[in-house]
Amino acid sequence: MPLSEHSGMPGHGEAFFVVLPDHEAALAVAAGLPRARTLRHPSGRPWLIGTWTDAEITVAEAGDARLALIGTRPHDIERIAGEAERLTGLASLDRLARTLPGSFHLVAALGGRTRVQGDAAGLRLVFHARVDGVSVAADRADVLAALTGAELDERQVAVRLLWPVPHPLPHAPMWRDVHGVEPGHHLVLDAEGRARTRRWWSPPEPDRPLAAGAAELRTALSRAVEVRTAGGGTVSCDLSGGLDSTSVCFLAARGDAGIIASTWPGRDPADEDLMWARRAAERLPGVEHAVWPADESPLVYADLLDIDDPLDEPTIGMMDRARVLSHVPRLVAKGSRLHLTGIGGDQVAWCSEAHYHGLLRRRPLPALGRLRGFRALFDWPFGPMARALADGRPYRRWLADAAADLRRPPQPVVSSALGWDMAPRLFDWVTPDAEHAAAEAIREAARTAEPLAPDRGQHADLQSVRMCARIIRQWEQMSARAGLPMSSPFLDDRVIETSLAVRPEERVTPWRYKPLLVAAMRGIVPDECLARSNKAEASMDAADGLRAHQGDLMELWDGSRLARLGLVDAARLRALTARPAAPELREAILYSTIGCEVWLRTLDRPAAIMGAPSPGRAPSTAEETG
Repeated sequence: MPLSEHSGMPGHGEAFFVVLPDHEAALAVAAGLPRARTLRHPSGRPWLIGTWTDAEITVAEAGDARLALIGTRPHDIERIAGEAERLTGLASLDRLARTLPGSFHLVAALGGRTRVQGDAAGLRLVFHARVDGVSVAADRADVLAALTGAELDERQVAVRLLWPVPHPLPHAPMWRDVHGVEPGHHLVLDAEGRARTRRWWSPPEPDRPLAAGAAELRTALSRAVEVRTAGGGTVSCDLSGGLDSTSVCFLAARGDAGIIASTWPGRDPADEDLMWARRAAERLPGVEHAVWPADESPLVYADLLDIDDPLDEPTIGMMDRARVLSHVPRLVAKGSRLHLTGIGGDQVAWCSEAHYHGLLRRRPLPALGRLRGFRALFDWPFGPMARALADGRPYRRWLADAAADLRRPPQPVVSSALGWDMAPRLFDWVTPDAEHAAAEAIREAARTAEPLAPDRGQHADLQSVRMCARIIRQWEQMSARAGLPMSSPFLDDRVIETSLAVRPEERVTPWRYKPLLVAAMRGIVPDECLARSNKAEASMDAADGLRAHQGDLMELWDGSRLARLGLVDAARLRALTARPAAPELREAILYSTIGCEVWLRTLDRPAAIMGAPSPGRAPSTAEETG
C-alpha cells in the first residue's frame, strides 16, 4: 500500500524536520519537500528543512561548523556558539550531549559530514532512508515514507498487535525501506550521502548510595523543570496528588513562570487523588489550583472514531487521547504556554524488582530478605517465584522462546516482575497469518538481539522508560497540535541517568514507596505530601468507557482495516465488544489492537502537504524560507 495514496507529510501545524547530507543529489530531495524553514551547509546546500518556532531551536555557526538543538534545551546561546567554535570533530559532541539538561535533537555539520541524534530515552527519535541516491534523516518516519513513496510493512503492523512489543522490535518503522536509529545511538551522514550509526550513550553503573543519588536527582530534576519555566509566562502542571506530579509542581513554582496546577479528579469514590492534590495546593502560595469536574473528564475509549492525528506509528495512547487533551482548551484560555506532567516518574523514581534476580546471586542474604517482603506485599505464589529466580536464560534465548507460543495464557505477575520482560502475547482474534508474521519477526530479532543492559533488572528499567517515552512522544505531538505543547521532565536523559546510577536495592524495596524521589524532594515538597505511599488506578473509568463507547468500538470492527489486511477476525472482536462486562476485558487486552486499528484509519485521511510556515513562525536571522 503506497503511503502517497493514503497520507502525506504532516499538514496541520505539526512540527517536523529533515536533515540532508552536503551532497549535490540532496538538492533534488529538498525540491520535493514542502515550503518550510531552511538552514544551509557552508557550501550553500540545504542542511536542515522543516517547521519550528524560534522558541524550539538554537542554532550556532562558526566557520564550516553548524550546530542546532531542537526541542527543550537551555537558552544559553553563548555556550552553544562556543561549542560550534571549538568543534573539531563530530565525535566530540558526545560530551555536550551527555551534559545538557532538557530533551532535544542535536544536529551538527562539519567538514561535509552531518551528525543527527535524539535522546537516550526514546522521546526524540531519528529515522533515515535512501532518497534519490543519498541517505536522508528525519525526526518522523512518515515524512521519509512520503518522500520515498514507501509501502506499509504489513508485518510490522502484525508485530504491533503484540502485547507488549519486546525489544528490539519497536525500533523498526512501519514502512519498508525506512530505518530507525536506536535511542542512545546517533546517525552520521557523510559527504558521499552514506549513513552509519554509532552508540553515544550507555547506562551508568548502579553503584551510587541513595543519599548521594538523591542529591544528584534533586539537581537534575530541578534543572529539567527550570529549563521549561525559564521563559516566564504561564506554565500549567498536572497535579494529580501523586508524588511525581506533586514534585514537578513544587519545582515549577520555584521558577520564573506563573503556575497553574491542574487536577482532574477520578470518578471512583475511593480515589484519593483530589484530597492529596488539595493538600499540596494549599502549600503552593501564588499557584492557581484548577480543579475540573470529574464527570466532565472523558472516559477511556472516548472519541476513537474522530482521531485524525498524523502519527508515524500505532500507539496504545490512542485509548486515552481524549482524556489527555481534555484540559487543553481550558488551560490555553488561562494563558498556559506549556503543560508539564509527572509522567515517567513511575519508570524513573522506582525500578524493576528484576534487579533482585542478579542481587540474589551476588548478595544472597540481603536479597532473600527483600524477596520475602515482595512476596508478602504482592502475594506472589512461591512456585512461580522460585522458577523465575532460577531462570538464567540469556536474552536471546528468552526472546526466541517467546516466539514459540504467542497465544499462551498470561504468565503469573511474578514471572514478568523478575524476568527480562512480560512475555509478548497475541489474542484470540489475531489471525494465524498475523501470528506467523509476528513470530517470524521475533525469531529474526532473537538471532542478534542484545539486551539493553547485561543485568535483567537494568534492562527492564530501560525498556520501561523507552515504552513510556514512545507513548509520550505521540501524546506530545497530539497536544501540540491541539494548541498546548506538553513536556515531561522525568524523561530527560540527565534525570534518568541519575536515577539509574543509584543502587537498585535502595531504589526498590518492599518497605518504602519511591524512596529515591522522597529523599530527593525532601525540603522542596512538604513532608506530609511526601508521605503518600500509593497511587490511584483508573480501572473503573476503563470499565465504564467500554460500556459507554461500545457502539464506537463496534463501528471500528465493522470497517476494520486490520481485517482487510487479514490480521484480525472482526467477528470475534465484535462478539467480545458485545460483552463489555467480560472478565477478560478487565485487563488492557484490546489496547494494542485498537491502537493499530485507529492508526490505520488515520492513513485513510486525505493527504495534506504543508505550505508556508504557520502564522507567527517567521524565519530567524539564521534561516530562510525555501
